Amino acid sequence: MKISIIKISICFFILLICSNAIAQKKSSKKVAALSDRQFWLQQMDKMVRPVLSSLATDSLKINMPQVTSIYVDNKEQRIKVQYVEVLGRVLSGIAPWLQLEDGDLAEVALRKQYREWVIKGLKNSLDSNAKDFMNYDIGGQQLVDASFVALAFIRAPWLWEHLDKKNQDLMMKSIVMTRKFKPVFSNWLLFSAMNEAFLAKFGYSWDPMRVDYALQQMEQWYVGDGMYKDGNTYAFDYYNSYVIHPYLATISNIIGKKTKDYNAMFDKIKKRNERFAIIQERLINVDGTYPATGRSIIYRGAAFHHLADMAFRKALPKQLSPEQVRCALTAVIRKTLESSTTYKNGWLTIGLYGHQPELADFYNNQGSPYLCTSIFLPLGLPSTDPFWSNPAAKWSAQKIWSGENFANDHSLDLR
Repeated sequence: MKISIIKISICFFILLICSNAIAQKKSSKKVAALSDRQFWLQQMDKMVRPVLSSLATDSLKINMPQVTSIYVDNKEQRIKVQYVEVLGRVLSGIAPWLQLEDGDLAEVALRKQYREWVIKGLKNSLDSNAKDFMNYDIGGQQLVDASFVALAFIRAPWLWEHLDKKNQDLMMKSIVMTRKFKPVFSNWLLFSAMNEAFLAKFGYSWDPMRVDYALQQMEQWYVGDGMYKDGNTYAFDYYNSYVIHPYLATISNIIGKKTKDYNAMFDKIKKRNERFAIIQERLINVDGTYPATGRSIIYRGAAFHHLADMAFRKALPKQLSPEQVRCALTAVIRKTLESSTTYKNGWLTIGLYGHQPELADFYNNQGSPYLCTSIFLPLGLPSTDPFWSNPAAKWSAQKIWSGENFANDHSLDLR
């Protein structure tokens, strides 16, 4: 009898331990599902820390690998421009988070560290006596790169306000310097326009003609259903997201405060922004993958620069809830960064899913893949915003491919 009681007690004890273990496992899963923001911060920090910590200590050019595409056209030139390239791409992606005043103690401390690094780094990049001095006069690619630096300041005025007058003037002159480069007849027109929008925003003399030319030409290149050509021919790639829609939205917001001449056009741009956001969200598969089509595919999560920008600006159309977009973008971040070969010695490799050098284009260098920081734009929203605080939700592909009834999709005439 005593033995039976002991056996029953032991079984009960084991059952209790198992029950607690299962409960803890469920609890940990629940916590993980609610910690998307912490996951994003972790991935952002891992990605940009080597760049900005090196620049702050005047050692970016020492530490950053000199990697170019295997199809490179001019290796020496591509290496020379990679430093402004990585600066602009990293800063434009994390700028909204740098601007924010929100977060728990750990996030606030992390932001404080990055703000210090960025201000020190910017000063080093503008100091002709520093090892990390960045010359904006090397070639046409720097028209592109300067525009991403300009976009960073637009998204985070805090950065501009915390540069001293001397460095503000040096930064302004560096961006103006790129006017000498003729933009390629493509989305590059928007790079020129963004630089002018930066000057307009911060009270400098700006050239309305460069802005007008870009806006009018993009209007000519609109092909329908929220999408633009990138030049004279249409290509099924992600340049509508890498550049075109986010740049048009930003330029519209700034220039719309300077003149009412483009009101009708800007209204159409806004509606096209919304339509393309819907298309973008539907491109994200149930596992976070998406069609690997078109050039510059090594920009990874920047394929959804536009969707992230719309979420950050709280401009999502009513068909997209903030939480479903959060979950969809989280899946993209996980998928594009999970490969064991995504990083080499702490630096992003060239590829989409890990190191895939044959996916590169001739113009790619070590700085190029860092455009993927643009997927982190919603970190500029406070943790209390519905984007972060609302419970997890399925995105369109998950609903459709799990058999749920779901509203169909139609193109829109937005000419």
